[in-house]
Amino acid sequence: MNAPWKAGSVGGREPFAAFVCDDDTLEMLRPVAEEMGWSVDKCNKGGLRNAVQTLSVSASPNILLVDLSESGDPLNDINSLAEVCEPGTVVVAMGQVNDVRLYRDLIVSGLQDYLLKPFSPDQLRDVLAQAQAVLNAPKHDEQQAEKPHISTAVIGTRGGVGASTIATSLAWLLSHDRERLTALLDLDVHFGTGALSLDLEPGRGLTDAIDNPSRIDGLFIERAMIKANDKLSLLSAEAPINSPIMTDGTAFFQLQEEFRAAFDCTVIDLPRDMLINYPHLLGDVNATVIVTELTLASARDCIRLLSWLKSHAAQSKVFVVANKVQTANLEIGRQDFESSIERKIDIMIPHDPKTASQAAKLGQAMVEAGKSSKASAKIIELTNLVLGSVSGGEDSSASPDKKSLMEKFGDFKSFLPSKKAKEEAPKV
Repeated sequence: MNAPWKAGSVGGREPFAAFVCDDDTLEMLRPVAEEMGWSVDKCNKGGLRNAVQTLSVSASPNILLVDLSESGDPLNDINSLAEVCEPGTVVVAMGQVNDVRLYRDLIVSGLQDYLLKPFSPDQLRDVLAQAQAVLNAPKHDEQQAEKPHISTAVIGTRGGVGASTIATSLAWLLSHDRERLTALLDLDVHFGTGALSLDLEPGRGLTDAIDNPSRIDGLFIERAMIKANDKLSLLSAEAPINSPIMTDGTAFFQLQEEFRAAFDCTVIDLPRDMLINYPHLLGDVNATVIVTELTLASARDCIRLLSWLKSHAAQSKVFVVANKVQTANLEIGRQDFESSIERKIDIMIPHDPKTASQAAKLGQAMVEAGKSSKASAKIIELTNLVLGSVSGGEDSSASPDKKSLMEKFGDFKSFLPSKKAKEEAPKV
C-alpha cells in the first residue's frame, strides 16, 4: 500500500470526503480513512444525492468516495455530481448493481473505480490507495498533447492480400524505428498469424480476455501480452477451431482502453468478420488501412469497406494500400481500380516473394527481414502516413460545449485501476 496521505489539502481543498448510504459501510470506512491520515469527520452518512448538495456549497475534496446504492439512475446522477465537482477530483464509486455495462460506462465517464458491495476493508483500502497514487502521480498533459495515442486498424479486402503482414510490419516499425511503445492486437482468434510471423507463442491472453472481460486491467495486460522487442507487445490467440467466439465485444472495448493507457500506439489486425460483428472496434481508431490487391473481387470489397467506414468511422483517416503489385499480368490496372473505387490508391507495395519467404523462415517482420527492399520502403512510407494522421490539431470527437465527465473529474483513463477492485467487478 502506498504511504498514508499527509494531512492537509492541495490548493486549499480537503484531501478526502465520503458519502455512504449505510451504517455498516460507514463503520468499515472510518478506520481505513484514519489509517490513510484522513479525518473521520469527512466520512458522511448519505449517498450521492447528499454529496451533490454538499459540494454545491463547498469546495470539492481531492479524493471523493460516493455511494450509488440509493440512486435510481447512476449515470444521470453522476452527471449531476460532475456539475458541482471541481476538475482534478479523483472519484471512486460504490454500489450494489452487478452490471458490466454500468461498470464500463462509469469507468468510461471518468470515475477512477467502482466497488461492488459487499466488499472487504482490504479491497476498500486498496482502491483508496490507488486513488491517492493517481492524485500524486506526475501529470503529463503537455507530453500527451505532443504525442497523442495513435490507434490503427488494418483490414484486408480479401483473405490472402497480406493485411496481417502489413499490420505486423507497421507495428514493428512503430516500435523499433520510431521507438514508440506499441501494442499489436491480432483479432483473428482462431487463425491469427501475428505471433507466428514474429516467432512467438500466442499464449492464451486474448481468449482469457474474451472469457473474463471484467478482469482486464493494467496487471492483466502486463501478464497476458507477449514481448516481441523492448517496445512491441503482442496479444493474440490460437483458439481451437471447435470453440466459437462467445462475446458481446466488451473485452475488445476494455482492451483498447487499457492499450491507450499503457502504450503510445495500437495496431489492430482486424479480420472482416470481426468488423461486421463488432463495429465499435473502430469507434476510436485514428487511421484505417485497407489492404487490397488489384483484382475485381478486391475492388468490389474495397468499395464496400470505404462506404462502411464513411458511415461508421468518419473520424478515422483511411489509407488504401495495394499489396503484392506485379508489373505485368494485372487483373485490373491501377487507373481502372482507382476509377472504380472513386479515390486514389495511397501506397503501391510491389510483389516481393523472396523477402516474404525470408521473413517467414527467420520469424521476422517483413520490414526487418528485407530492410533495403522496395516493399519495405513502401511500408515505411505507410508508417509515415499513419503517424501523420494524428497531430496536435486533430479534430476532437467531443465538441467544446459537450464536456465529458473525464474532463470534469480529471483524466483518469490514463491510470490503471487496482487489480483487486477489478476482480470484484461485475461479471457478464
